[in-house]
Amino acid sequence: LKQDYLDAGNPVISMDTKKKELLGTFYRNGSLYTQAAIQTNDHDFPSSATGSVIPHGFYDLKRNTGYITLGTSHDTSEFACDSLFQWWVNEGIIHYPKAKSLLILCDGGGSNSSRHYILKEDLQKTANALGLEIRIAHYPPYTSKYNPIEHRFFPHVTRACEGVVFDSVETVKTLISRTSTSKGLTTIVHILDKIYETGRKYAADFKEIMPIVFDTHLPKWNYRAIPQE
Repeated sequence: LKQDYLDAGNPVISMDTKKKELLGTFYRNGSLYTQAAIQTNDHDFPSSATGSVIPHGFYDLKRNTGYITLGTSHDTSEFACDSLFQWWVNEGIIHYPKAKSLLILCDGGGSNSSRHYILKEDLQKTANALGLEIRIAHYPPYTSKYNPIEHRFFPHVTRACEGVVFDSVETVKTLISRTSTSKGLTTIVHILDKIYETGRKYAADFKEIMPIVFDTHLPKWNYRAIPQE
């Protein structure tokens, strides 16, 4: 399926969210060269934080490029879809101008849960807004380590941020944007400073009227959001 998309000139991207990080003078694993000792708190109490940052990532398999959206609110399906929208208008449409469909490889939990219809509703809205078919392929439980973003991109992001105190969103953006490898990996970072509501429910009639097309093979993990006029 991945090769079919690439051969047709359509993008294949891997998607996932990294762990939420607190902003403030908190200890972070890793070592680095400094001119003086860095003093940090010995406990990560949220009450002592100045904020938080949620890195939502995309990895373009063909171009070996990472795209990180830094959220400052909550990791919700709306945040994931807004991040997808930002990636497409800033990167995707530029490099894949003739694309008719997009394949996303993602885990089955969190903000992109395979079980939640709120994600499907938000994906449908995104497909409508972009005029682009969005095909989702969830990895089954306990297999997320095979998601390309987990071993081709996120480890390098972690390495770029080792030992540095996350004192602001801008600091996190600067650090992550330096993520690169000798094999050509590059990274683009965007801050999405929007408040997201938690506990949202899908529309009462969405399950009955939704235009989501489920595959005949493993339908709960494979489906398409086709843009509606």
